[in-house]
Amino acid sequence: MAEPADRPSAAGQRLGAPESFGVSTLEPGLRPPVQPPGRQVSIRVQMLDDSQEVFQISQRAPGKVLFDLVCVHLNLTEGDYFGLEYQDHRKMTVWLDLLKPALKQIRRPKNTILRFVVKFFPPDHTQLLEELTRYLFALQIKRDLACGHLICNDTSAALMVSHIIQSEIGDFDETQSWQHLLHNKYLPDQDAIRDKITDCHRKHVGQTPAESDYQLLEIARRLEMYGVRLHPAKDREGTKLSLAVAHTGVLVLQGYTRINAFNWSKIRKLSFKRKRFLIKLRSDPAQSAHHDTLEFAMASRDCCKVFWKICVEYHAFFRLFEEPKPKPKPILFTRGSSFRFSGRTQKQIIDYVKDSEFKKVPFERKHSKVLSHGSMSPQSSSFRSQVPKESAMPVLLADQPDAAVVNGTDDAPAAAPPTNGFHDAVTSRQNHPDQHLLNPGSPGSEDSPLAGPHVVANGQDPGDPSPERQPLTPLTSPLLTEAGYVRNEDEDEARRKFPTDKAYFIAKELLTTERTFLKDLQVVTQSFQSAVAKDEAFPDSVQNLISANYDPVFKFHQGFLKETEQRLAQWEGRSNAHIKGDYQRVGDILLKNIQGLRQLTVHLQKHSECLVELERACRSSRKVEGLCRDLEQQRVCYLPLNIFLLRPLHRLLHYKLILERLCKHYPPTHDDFRDSRAALADISEMVLQLQGAMMKMENFQKLLELRKDLTGIDNLVSPGREFIRLGCLSKLSGKGLQQRMFFLFSDSLVYTSRGLTPANQFKVHGQLPLYGMTIRESEDEWGVPHSFTLFGQRQSVVVAASCAAEMERWVEDIKMAIDLAEQGSGSGDDLLATGPADHKLSEDGGAEQESEEELCGSRSSLERQGHRGNTTVHVCWHRNTSVSMVDFSVAVENQLSGNLLRKFKNSNGWQKLWVVFTNFSLFFYKSHQDDYPLASLPLLGYSVTVPSESENIHKDYVFKLHFKSHVYYFRSESEYTFERWMEVIRSATCSASRSLPANRKDIY
Repeated sequence: MAEPADRPSAAGQRLGAPESFGVSTLEPGLRPPVQPPGRQVSIRVQMLDDSQEVFQISQRAPGKVLFDLVCVHLNLTEGDYFGLEYQDHRKMTVWLDLLKPALKQIRRPKNTILRFVVKFFPPDHTQLLEELTRYLFALQIKRDLACGHLICNDTSAALMVSHIIQSEIGDFDETQSWQHLLHNKYLPDQDAIRDKITDCHRKHVGQTPAESDYQLLEIARRLEMYGVRLHPAKDREGTKLSLAVAHTGVLVLQGYTRINAFNWSKIRKLSFKRKRFLIKLRSDPAQSAHHDTLEFAMASRDCCKVFWKICVEYHAFFRLFEEPKPKPKPILFTRGSSFRFSGRTQKQIIDYVKDSEFKKVPFERKHSKVLSHGSMSPQSSSFRSQVPKESAMPVLLADQPDAAVVNGTDDAPAAAPPTNGFHDAVTSRQNHPDQHLLNPGSPGSEDSPLAGPHVVANGQDPGDPSPERQPLTPLTSPLLTEAGYVRNEDEDEARRKFPTDKAYFIAKELLTTERTFLKDLQVVTQSFQSAVAKDEAFPDSVQNLISANYDPVFKFHQGFLKETEQRLAQWEGRSNAHIKGDYQRVGDILLKNIQGLRQLTVHLQKHSECLVELERACRSSRKVEGLCRDLEQQRVCYLPLNIFLLRPLHRLLHYKLILERLCKHYPPTHDDFRDSRAALADISEMVLQLQGAMMKMENFQKLLELRKDLTGIDNLVSPGREFIRLGCLSKLSGKGLQQRMFFLFSDSLVYTSRGLTPANQFKVHGQLPLYGMTIRESEDEWGVPHSFTLFGQRQSVVVAASCAAEMERWVEDIKMAIDLAEQGSGSGDDLLATGPADHKLSEDGGAEQESEEELCGSRSSLERQGHRGNTTVHVCWHRNTSVSMVDFSVAVENQLSGNLLRKFKNSNGWQKLWVVFTNFSLFFYKSHQDDYPLASLPLLGYSVTVPSESENIHKDYVFKLHFKSHVYYFRSESEYTFERWMEVIRSATCSASRSLPANRKDIY
């Protein structure tokens, strides 16, 4: 083959490369590297698109020359993420050492094919600033899927393949897509999920190849096996394991399940001796010292060395500022290996690409039949970091080991804001400098040093003002960045000092709950309105009514959130403003915005009308009802749709409670006290003005939800009917005690059992009018603990509660409901009417029993939402408990969200998650920017306590959730947040025996 300078090769033509060779991967503005004199040798390299190219290198040229030729040939700027691998004479797959002569490593160049592949997998694909780089990463993911390296569940696999097909053939065409799948193999077991792939593909209409690459990488990066290359090993007991290395540190896997992870900040030294690979950890005062060194046996010394080298390179690439300097040559004796990482670190790549002002080089996609306009139009480097917006397509991750498990790595994604206070989550770099991580040990150990500071560069331009990239948040604010990059979360937590004033954490609660509130509003203003806009059957009047009264509220709260984020960023000390004390307050912002919110009262008053009109439209049209039902089955709609419609009214209560805590905390002389008290007066007036409508709408919404859970009832939602309590009681029948679900209303008591309908509804067994009913405890009469008898006008029923507290709650609420019934119609004629298909079931026939594992088992409970398997009614059924309308009202007030660290009973590490508490459940997200939760944990029946000494949780601010054998630990950032989480979770797990307020009786 001719020299690349003579003429472009076939690959250059394929990628549309011009004759000028663009930019080298290591030095800006250079032509292909100068080669030492000597005989030229041909080396074959297989590219990621499976094409092969031949390159001429000098016999004495180092590996770096060959690697640079490949990158120049591809016009690849971010080439340092990639590497050349090949099989050596021992049949082991190894990486080409860029510092050593290539032909000393490749013994038989004529018979060896090097593969150009991804070597370093960043945690966040937005750190890849070039479209060409993302395209090559997408080809790597495609290859990993095809050869079975990237293990995931069928849903994730189908979704990724659908994005690959979209980038190759464009929009869905049934015949073309089917033929394409027949002739191309993307998965080892592709035929089994072919239908699922086509279903996903038809949803990507209009998506460009660049957007498809972006979405593919977004899904892949969340998978457990993303970028993981397994190296077989055994522990000291001989158990077969695998070792792997990632940007966070060294991983230990059993099969394809990660069982341990050692962060770089916790590792003191990596070394190997013969077949033994050693991990020496930094000493932890809270644990015994004999666990300081971990030992793994590998197949041979060569296997140890190969894995040790890639660990050295991963550490240097992701943790160092710049390429490590070579060690000085010893005068007499050498000890240890001289191997070091060669190339730019991730931070250097990101800084170079952002600072460079060269134009994009157009390229073609070998397998794509679609013209990628973004890649064919040269642009300035100022637009390099722009990436397609994420779609709302649900991303189901690999199989999750528990109901509350969120799949992914232990580190939060790079996009998560670093505004947290988990100071002891990692070891401080000042106490444990990283330059001794891999230093030489005793004679006989074979290792080499890595020196210098360590940083993971985020890769996003924090100063980019483009609103299309992302809104201004504390993460992207110029106040929160240094040197144009965002630090690794571990170091950021260790270095940053946060305010300790309680007012700061109250303000931070305002920020975190505002973020969640705005996401909830988007369900109405975006997801719902985009769904109804496509359906002509939906009444225009209802659509216009909702749009006119929710869009202004959403726009107002967008500005409020932005202002709050900026204030918290300043409060945390990322500017000189905090020295003067000008920004260590939040009352002024609340006062200003609550006064602005008062201008929207007319819209808030219309929200109850919106709910009523939407219900009327659903009852008059099955098509509209089906549209709303389909929306509720989308993962973005993680709660019933009607709850989202009431969110703006609920938010007023949250502002009132936050301001009450703020005013209670401040002394009257504080600068922020006057504004906070004025804001509290304003919001209290608004709440008082809207409280009546709010309570009516809560009851109306609850009746609507119960109607979906019950079958055999026609007119559950009727004027004057009030929901009081639902829950499990055991009913005494001919065959003994049988579990039944009871629903207490202001005029009747309905008892049901779990039905066999596709929607898992509850079938009505009987109804008892409350007018004239009496109640008597009958534990001694029947010999059944916690039992009582209900004497109605037509029949009597004996029921038993699960415990004395449950019995007390039921008896108290039933007595109060009897009083309401007697104050109401009085005649008892207003019974719930049942449909013609409702025949009383035999009391001897047992209902379908489902185990608690369906709620706390191996799948995320969110996956069952399409079958209404995660509603409050079903949770009460499985956990044999009850909940009242008062509990629902308290839950509305006690919503909370923020970052928590979570740990399982038998796991070692803590995982940072964004957690939202609402509707008696915890919903888990990777970050607050996610559109939908990845998993949920219903809390009814759980107990919340503080871990005991025997549990060895040597951390502050940790609380424990447990139900039967299910145990979770959660760690908060401060004493205030710890107390708030305990308070709101106790409100869900400990249903208090409270009577309905007198004013609630008066309303109806």
